[in-house]
Amino acid sequence: MNVDTALVRELAELLVDTGLTEIEVEDGERKIKVSRGGGVAPVFHQAPAPVAAPAPAAAAAAPAVAPAPASDPNAVKSPMVGTCYLAAEPGAANFVSVGQTVKEGDTLLIIEAMKVMNPIHAPRGGTVSAVLVENAQPVEFDQPLVVIA
Repeated sequence: MNVDTALVRELAELLVDTGLTEIEVEDGERKIKVSRGGGVAPVFHQAPAPVAAPAPAAAAAAPAVAPAPASDPNAVKSPMVGTCYLAAEPGAANFVSVGQTVKEGDTLLIIEAMKVMNPIHAPRGGTVSAVLVENAQPVEFDQPLVVIA
């Protein structure tokens, strides 16, 4: 096989730029997989199915997403572009909820990017004062996700 080192370098740079841990591309019979980090992160082979929107009566009760300014210094921001999932799989309990105490390193949510599930961990301990995203919501780089007070 003839390895295109320029493509491998480009993919490696893309990993760094996006914060992803792994990229795999396929072109005909040629397949290139580039990964970084060395640690083993949980990888789900099937994306969680989006959860149906709650009924209007349920939505009027207590909102799952609390409004907070994007400039909140306690906000945990997205390291990448992707789709946010609040639970490991459909029907499972959310990783965190408002009022819950978390420790540094606890999983807050998952962001799927290029079919890779990337857990987003708490950078510090504290109490979750707001969850700023909904399940299966697309998120942008540097978008506030959760506020830990």
